Amino acid sequence: MVNVSIARRYARALLDVSSEVGRIDAVAEQLSSFADIFAKNPEMTDVLHNPIYSRAQRAQVVEGVMKLVPNLEPVLANTLRLLVDRNRLPYVADIARVFRDMADSRAGRVRGNVTTAATLPADTLAALRQSLQQITQRDVILETRVDPSLLGGVSAQVGSILYDGSLRTQLEEMRRELKQH
Repeated sequence: MVNVSIARRYARALLDVSSEVGRIDAVAEQLSSFADIFAKNPEMTDVLHNPIYSRAQRAQVVEGVMKLVPNLEPVLANTLRLLVDRNRLPYVADIARVFRDMADSRAGRVRGNVTTAATLPADTLAALRQSLQQITQRDVILETRVDPSLLGGVSAQVGSILYDGSLRTQLEEMRRELKQH
């Protein structure tokens, strides 16, 4: 992140305005989609960062991308236009991330990542999510990843806390203990 305070300022303002109209989650989803469109397109990223493009050219690109997002929330459209006007469009990905974190915090949610050696069945994943919710006392939104190097078990990170029950970590701890004796 280039400048945390800029992203936080715009995210907080957008959160306040979108909460007034009761559309926080819709704005969060659309803002993430908008940021993803730019992140996945090198040409569009160039438009954001390259000073050769004028403000009018950037505005045209943003208006075109806004048409790609179905039923774009008016508060988000106005924010995106403001970002163009103030030359803050390069911060859109950071603003989206900070906005999502603020929206999650306000809604009592926390995001987490679960890494396993093999794909987990849906019922096992649901039970894991339930356990993490009991531990954190918050609604947990999980993203899953498969990493065969874990050998077995589960590694879960929720917020800043890592719960590591992977076989790889257990074997590493055993190796360290055997070296000490």
